Amino acid sequence: MARDSCLARITAGVAVGGAIGGAVGAVYGTYEAVRYKVPGLLKIRYIGQTTLGSAAIFGLFLGAGSLIHCGKSY
Repeated sequence: MARDSCLARITAGVAVGGAIGGAVGAVYGTYEAVRYKVPGLLKIRYIGQTTLGSAAIFGLFLGAGSLIHCGKSY
């Protein structure tokens, strides 16, 4: 069985991190929008910003962790 390349592992880490971060960001953004009574269509914008920001940050960190872990063989 061939081992995955380093780039494939990093890409998978970024994708998984983005998915998890996006899900958490959507839940947190919805909670905050309702809690602070954001008016009308600004709720959608606020939830979208929170979702994308959380997905980007968590994807970045999970990708960086995959990059660090990539060189190690156990």
